[in-house]
Amino acid sequence: MLTILGFAMIATFLVLIMMKKMSPIAALVLIPALFCVFVGKGAHLGDYVIDGVSSLAPTAAMLMFAIVYFGVMIDVGLFDPIVRAILKFCKADPMRVVVGTALLAAIVSLDGDGSTTFMITVSAMYPLYKRLKMSLVVMTGVAAMANGVMNTLPWGGPTARAATALKVDATDIFVPMIPALAVGLLAVVALAYVLGLRERRRVGTLTLDQALVREREPESETVLVGAGAGAATREGAGRTPGKGAASDGTGTGSDAADGNDREADDDFQGLDPNRPTLRPRLYWFNALLTVALLTAMIMELLPIPVLFLLGAALALTVNFPHIPDQKARIAAHADNVLNVSGMVFAAAVFTGVLTGTGMVDHMANWLVETIPEGMGPHMGLVTGLLSLPLTYFMSNDGFYFGVLPVLAEAGHAHGVSTLEIARASIVGQPLHMSSPLVPAVYVLVGMAKVEFGDHTKFVVKWAVLTSLVILAAGILFGII
Repeated sequence: MLTILGFAMIATFLVLIMMKKMSPIAALVLIPALFCVFVGKGAHLGDYVIDGVSSLAPTAAMLMFAIVYFGVMIDVGLFDPIVRAILKFCKADPMRVVVGTALLAAIVSLDGDGSTTFMITVSAMYPLYKRLKMSLVVMTGVAAMANGVMNTLPWGGPTARAATALKVDATDIFVPMIPALAVGLLAVVALAYVLGLRERRRVGTLTLDQALVREREPESETVLVGAGAGAATREGAGRTPGKGAASDGTGTGSDAADGNDREADDDFQGLDPNRPTLRPRLYWFNALLTVALLTAMIMELLPIPVLFLLGAALALTVNFPHIPDQKARIAAHADNVLNVSGMVFAAAVFTGVLTGTGMVDHMANWLVETIPEGMGPHMGLVTGLLSLPLTYFMSNDGFYFGVLPVLAEAGHAHGVSTLEIARASIVGQPLHMSSPLVPAVYVLVGMAKVEFGDHTKFVVKWAVLTSLVILAAGILFGII
């Protein structure tokens, strides 16, 4: 019964948010509370929620101060060179923009923290997606999948959990998997290329100057997108001289046009060279502080929430020594902080009920028991396939510490090595990163202003495909 109710609770949650019948926060709180009563353990709801909140409180604190820290770094201009480099590469071509999103997310993911990756990626790419009128779920989907592949780094979490749970060396899990993971990353880039071509066909290709001017044009002005090369052309009739781009769309013809370009640049908040929050004289201090923070996080010198708390306090104090300025920066990022932290604590209700009632244990045991006896010698493949739904519907802790040892024991009984099971267990991470139980995904959709349900509907099929590509590559190369 608990197995059925567990799957029913998850299905109800996903259906309601994908159909936009409930907000994610409301669904994360009310649905598990209702199912807790159905299970007959309503009297223990308070205990389950407190346990869930206690377990996720450090994560919520980390996200709160990480948002403030990286928000300040964006304000002061630390990532402006990255943004300019990406814009130079993208050239307002939707295909290049989507591929650039995948590459940026993959590079930033080297720090092993999903929230950091999403904050930097969205801050850099969001203005360009908005200006080109591109689909924001493409941005969130590609970023989540690229980060999911890179999340398998030994310091990213899943690999370390698998190593700890099975008492093996994390290096022995990760290093042999590098070829398969490289194929997975190439698959994400290839998918980004395909999605980018689709966006190019939909919105056309503009020069960057055209992209900057496009949104300011009166609605009566016609914008024609060429079908062949995808180049955009403009209907010139009715345009007053000196009020827009030159006739070729690549330059300006007057001081008024220059003023329009400056106005357009202001819309790219991460690129405005004149915003008052810039601190060019402190650039190297901020860069060194960020490198030191990420290094300390990788080396685990202090708990991550403590590191971001200290980093945010130091960044605010040095860059904005006046208290009113500090308050203004905190207020500027309060919306993101509240949305993300609220979502995390709401997720604590969901995970608390799922774990406290025993639903998650019954679901895992049922899945393991349904494995046919003849599949025993192929437990590597079975583990890889199970890692997709289980890491999506469960936390990484629940899967790696609760289910993986059972799968490893079953594999050992059929002559399958523990390392093979461990390697197979990490192939589902591209899908896991979009799980409603992953706090970082709420940073992604919150900063991108995308509905979680829309993100889920878009990304799940592509993330499953990416995970299966990694699994197939692992089998092909003899790793799994």
